[in-house]
Amino acid sequence: MDLEKIEKLVNIIEKSSMLEFSIQEGDTKIKMSRRGSAGAPAEPLTVVKTEEPVEKTVEENYIISPIVGTFYSAPSPDAEAFVKVGDVVKAGQTVCILEAMKLMNEIESDYDCEIEAVLVSNEQKVEYGQPLFKVKKLSD
Repeated sequence: MDLEKIEKLVNIIEKSSMLEFSIQEGDTKIKMSRRGSAGAPAEPLTVVKTEEPVEKTVEENYIISPIVGTFYSAPSPDAEAFVKVGDVVKAGQTVCILEAMKLMNEIESDYDCEIEAVLVSNEQKVEYGQPLFKVKKLSD
């Protein structure tokens, strides 16, 4: 709201018998009040402009399961996990295997990222769309 609109509001309120007035436009809220009774000389109007704090949304990114199956963190029981917390992963890099109908499906990252959390345990059954890893995308 610009200063010209505020001045017009003040003039309207001064000429009226209203003692209080408030308006909100977007994140801006204006409240005007004056002391005194209607028709009597009043103290000057007080204009208070407050802005609501804008919430910053933090975008969370996940690597999700594209199928229903069994999660395997490594290529074999005696091998190391494909990824662990803190690892930096490149787009196309295998992050786990999902077994579905006796087929082993390698799951790859869609983008460069850092693994923030592994959300499932080895040999756990997972659903379609279930988050497997919480990741932080790396800038391009």
